[in-house]
Amino acid sequence: MEEKKNAVIRAAANLRATLGLMFRHPLAKAGLVIVIVFTIMAVFAPLIAPYHHDEIISDSSGRWLSYQRPAAKFWLGTTDMGRGIFSQIVYGARTAFMVGLLAALMVMVIGTVVGLVSGYFGGWIDQIIMRVVDFVYGIPFLPFAMVLVTVLGGSRWNIIIAISVLLWRETCRVVRSQVLSLKERPFVEVARSAGAGNLRIIFVHLAPNIYPISLLYGVFAVGWAILTEAGLSFLGFGDPSSCSWGKMLQEAYLSQALSQGVWWWIFPPGIAIILIVMSTYFISQGIEEVVNPKLRSR
Repeated sequence: MEEKKNAVIRAAANLRATLGLMFRHPLAKAGLVIVIVFTIMAVFAPLIAPYHHDEIISDSSGRWLSYQRPAAKFWLGTTDMGRGIFSQIVYGARTAFMVGLLAALMVMVIGTVVGLVSGYFGGWIDQIIMRVVDFVYGIPFLPFAMVLVTVLGGSRWNIIIAISVLLWRETCRVVRSQVLSLKERPFVEVARSAGAGNLRIIFVHLAPNIYPISLLYGVFAVGWAILTEAGLSFLGFGDPSSCSWGKMLQEAYLSQALSQGVWWWIFPPGIAIILIVMSTYFISQGIEEVVNPKLRSR
């Protein structure tokens, strides 16, 4: 019991040290600020958005307030059906975060566990797992996601599954390569001599040494997941009942907003996607300094 408590304390201390090193990087700080802003939007969307994302805004006579330019009343203008674009951006942050974070969590867990098992046991287990990874690498990502979402339906959960089924491969390979080196270290032999079983060695002794790498690829997965969800929604494979930045771009495209000069319908969702993906890249720069200490001296 005492040993488990000490292991938890060490893991918490390592996490604090990792986060401290991560956010020394100026780009990581900027990325964190962007993520916090979008997180607040996602969590408090009903309080921040002046209208519901599907609400059609009309005047006293019942006429839709379509194509209203950005102004004090409508911060980012309105769509062809009189929906508030600012409200859609705020509610769209919920979809982006749900898909991005849950897909990244699944990618981290699957890729890390499979990579740990493959690297530690080696032999025929490693050969089978690596052949599966090679097969997954041969599957084109976006067409596979489109087919899977078409078969299962365009819900957000199915999009998360489609993303997670393929993106774990990068995490698995990198974790495996680290474990192949770590399992030859003296601390593993000491743990084995002390009577530790294979699962204990994998998840108590090896896993804490590779979680910065898992976190790095998890952050990459957030960006990939948000881009994939936006792309699928733009192509018409998204969840029709939810508000998404990709769905906003699709509706703007189908309504020929650009040819009509309705630029305020196109730029906000595009900028939102760019900012949130950029923030994941910025945060990953801080994580790379933890994974590769040589970068800290640059």
